[in-house]
This record gives sequence, C-alpha cells and structure tokens, in this order.
Amino acid sequence: MSEQVYQPKHGDTPNDQAYVNVTKDDLPLHCPLDRMRLWDSHPRVYLPLEKDGTVRCPYCGTLFVLVENL
Repeated sequence: MSEQVYQPKHGDTPNDQAYVNVTKDDLPLHCPLDRMRLWDSHPRVYLPLEKDGTVRCPYCGTLFVLVENL
C-alpha cells in the first residue's frame, strides 16, 4: 500500500502567504502574528529580524520583510 502525502494548495494552509511586510511597530516579531488567519497554527516563535531586515519562520516558512513605517 502506498502512503499518500498531503500537498496543501495556496489558500489551504493557515499562514500561506509567501511573505509578510512588517514595520518596527510589529517588533519584537513573532510568528504566527495575531493578525494571521489561524494565529494558533504552530507554537509562537520569536524571530530576529532587526539585523538583516528579513527572516523566515522555521515552522511555516513565512518570510517576514521589515519595511519603513509609511
């Protein structure tokens, strides 16, 4: 018997955005953000964004990009 592997489609996962723009007001940054569709989809992890301006969540793969406040 072959084992089927679930392959999520875009829009099918809680945090399925390729990237999220964040501002300094969002710091300290954690994923998932409270504003994400399913904010409790994985354990909250704090992400060091300040040094390079980008960071990827190790759980869901969301890329966070620091932008200047508009």
